[in-house]
Amino acid sequence: MNQDKNNLSNLRHSTSHLLAAAVMELWPNAKRAIGPATENGFYFDFDFGNEKISEEDFPKIEAKMLEILPSWETFERQELSAEEAKNQYINNPYKNELIKEFTQNEEKVSFYKSGEFWDLCKGGHCEQPSKELKHFKLISVAGAYWRGNEKNPMLTRIYGISFKSKEELDTHFTMLEEAKKRDHRKLGQELNLFFIDERVGKGLIMWLPNGTIIKDEIEELVKKKEKEAGYVRVSTPHIAKEELFTLSGHLPYYKDSMYPPMIMDDGAYYLRAMNCPHHHTIYLHNQKSYKELPLRLAEYGTCYRNELSGTLAGLLRVRGMTMNDAHIYCRKDQIKNEFKNVIKLTMEYFKIFGLEDYWFRLSKWNQKNTEKYIDEPENWEYTEQILREVLEELNVKFVEAENEAAFYGPKVDVQFKSIVGREETMSTIQLDFAAKKRFGLSYIDQDGKENNDVFVIHRAPLSVHERFIAFLIEHYAGKFPVWLSPLQIMLIPIADRHIESANKIKVALALEGIRVEVDNRSESMQSKIRDATLQKVPFLGIMGDRESNIDNLTASIRTRGGQDLGQLSIDLIIQKVKEDIDKKA
Repeated sequence: MNQDKNNLSNLRHSTSHLLAAAVMELWPNAKRAIGPATENGFYFDFDFGNEKISEEDFPKIEAKMLEILPSWETFERQELSAEEAKNQYINNPYKNELIKEFTQNEEKVSFYKSGEFWDLCKGGHCEQPSKELKHFKLISVAGAYWRGNEKNPMLTRIYGISFKSKEELDTHFTMLEEAKKRDHRKLGQELNLFFIDERVGKGLIMWLPNGTIIKDEIEELVKKKEKEAGYVRVSTPHIAKEELFTLSGHLPYYKDSMYPPMIMDDGAYYLRAMNCPHHHTIYLHNQKSYKELPLRLAEYGTCYRNELSGTLAGLLRVRGMTMNDAHIYCRKDQIKNEFKNVIKLTMEYFKIFGLEDYWFRLSKWNQKNTEKYIDEPENWEYTEQILREVLEELNVKFVEAENEAAFYGPKVDVQFKSIVGREETMSTIQLDFAAKKRFGLSYIDQDGKENNDVFVIHRAPLSVHERFIAFLIEHYAGKFPVWLSPLQIMLIPIADRHIESANKIKVALALEGIRVEVDNRSESMQSKIRDATLQKVPFLGIMGDRESNIDNLTASIRTRGGQDLGQLSIDLIIQKVKEDIDKKA
């Protein structure tokens, strides 16, 4: 499996070289930067100066790539000194910066040559490029800051995909087309869910009423489930003094990801990047007894992270995020049961949302990496084994990853394959045995003595609102289940004389907690139906002369999937809609 991934990565990296070769023939004055393989393809960054490149240029670039390809028999490796390498890139600051960086520890840098093209490169290529690089497609162009830093020049990034066969390429391309239709940014705008305003700030989400309904419904579900699971809710400030984040270790080690301090008359304050320091402070508010453990503190807490503007991406990468957070404080003998219950609750959530294609990753320490991990070998060995046993006993699909743990303990990441083929980490469950020392966490044991062996489980099963809702938008293609739909039924009067009857049905449905509206615009019925369909409303209720009988109000109900449910009374409409809401279908 890993070998297949390496081969595909080498293929894509090689295709990025082919792209660069074609671009340099078509635009000789362009300056090339970097061109790595990615999980789903490859890209190459260029500085085109004042010239603008668009997707309209792709056909001629692809044609040039195919024209060059027959002369690429293999990739030859060569080594040059720093001075020799710089001579290959006169007036190219990007390559010169890389050469300087690469030669700090090595006297020479490596180049790879195929055909007439060669480039600074550390390697990783296919063996027979002329035979293996035939199946590619350029898919998009975007701006990208050099090295992701907004203080650096903006480059032009050309993205592409490549596969071993035409069939794989066609399948993936079809999936990309589907991904475009499901893009959460596109659907978020069409369905009036959220927006981002430059006056507010990049990466700071403005939730519209429709998006807020979805967010609130998810939060209400979580509150109900967590109450049943023994969690207690807390509320904490969005800021804290410098001393708290120094104690937690966020300062200075996480400082670059935090917003700058606000200097007040009583000290420096920071926007929080994590909720845990506040929750630890609540734990410490009074002395705990062993009888009070485990203590499960939950909060939909809002955090802020100073992400580079070039890395922000709709709801997937933001600067302000509200997370489904909780911290469980437990004794050593309680770890296994608590961790198991967190995973079971996580899987219960996924079942409700209809999410199936996921697996778990046990992220472990590396005892040789003493700089990254807290030096408690006994705790590492014990806790990793406990987490492994939990996953085995639950009989879930999982893999193990060396050297991927947090510095304070092992963790279990929930990995998803999205409906558009993107692999991502949905949520993380982390075990922490460092907080007890930093914060002095303790409890009074059965013998009346103070015991500081307190373990903390950090968990956010549904990640953050922003990321999770982006995932749901794409998963459902905007067609949210009835319980999550911002509008659950649209009543459409055929003519103005039917509006009064429609409003009476609206009142009856609204009293039952159903989200309902009447489209009383002066538009044709067909236009109203089309607009409601575009808004992906689960139920449409058409009302004409027959349905507007004041003594027997009804509506002709149809689903957004086109199913005709017939002419239903108010009671039957309520029954049908509430059934779908209650079962979260």
